[in-house]
Formats: sequence, structure tokens, C-alpha cells
Amino acid sequence: MTSPTIRPSTPVDAPRLLEIWEAAVRATHHFLTEADIDTLRPQVRAYVSTASFELAMDERGTVCGFLGMTGSKIDSLFVHPEAHGHGLGRALVDHAAALHPELTVDVNEQNPGARAFYARLGFEVVGRSETDDAGRPFPLLHLRRVV
Repeated sequence: MTSPTIRPSTPVDAPRLLEIWEAAVRATHHFLTEADIDTLRPQVRAYVSTASFELAMDERGTVCGFLGMTGSKIDSLFVHPEAHGHGLGRALVDHAAALHPELTVDVNEQNPGARAFYARLGFEVVGRSETDDAGRPFPLLHLRRVV
């Protein structure tokens, strides 16, 4: 596959980003219940409708992944499961690293795929929280990478 195209999001991308989020969460966040996903969906809908993202597109021009950041912190990185393993996540992280020599990200400890992905990209665990940012019992690992 050729290098994915990366572009900034526009408001019309929001429905696709919500689709990507839900498909990715269902494929990777096995610790979440259906009720958890139902609770998160309106929050994520609002987030993808108002925040700015970098989008990764496949060779057909279909948006298959997105990255959201605050400064040098990766707030969100989701790739549609049909595009897992095609380099879109890596391309988005490389794009972020070109802007910020030090990157941080929090990952759910219960998501081994994300932990392995970030480890392959050189991120190291620098801390841990017992709960997620909303106080739910989903431990987070705090990761950092210096380029």
C-alpha cells in the first residue's frame, strides 16, 4: 500500500468519524459493555462534531482513521478495523511526531492491541492511573515517546 493521505477534518466528516470510533471500539475494547458504548456514543458524537482531527485516507480516498491532539498529547487515535495493519495509525502518529518531538498518550490497560501498537512505535510507560479520565474503573497507562 502506498502512504496514506492525511488531511485535516471538516464538519462533514463527523458522521464517518463516529462510525470509525464505534467499529474500532467494538473490535478492540472488549472490556466495554454495550451500556458503556451507549453511554459514550453521545459524548463521542459531540467530540467528533466540534474538535479538529487529522484524517488518514486509504487509496480509494475513504477516511479510515483519525487522530485528535491537544498540544503534544494524542487524545484520540482510531482506525477502522477493516484498515488495521495497513499503516494508517502509524502514518497518523508519524504526522504528529513531525509536529511534536515528544508525544504522550494514554491507553486503556485492558486494550493489549493499543499497548502493543504504541510499544512498536517506541512509546514507553511512564505512569498508570486506576481509572480513566471520567473516573470509571478502566485503568490507563500513560505513555511517552521522544523522537
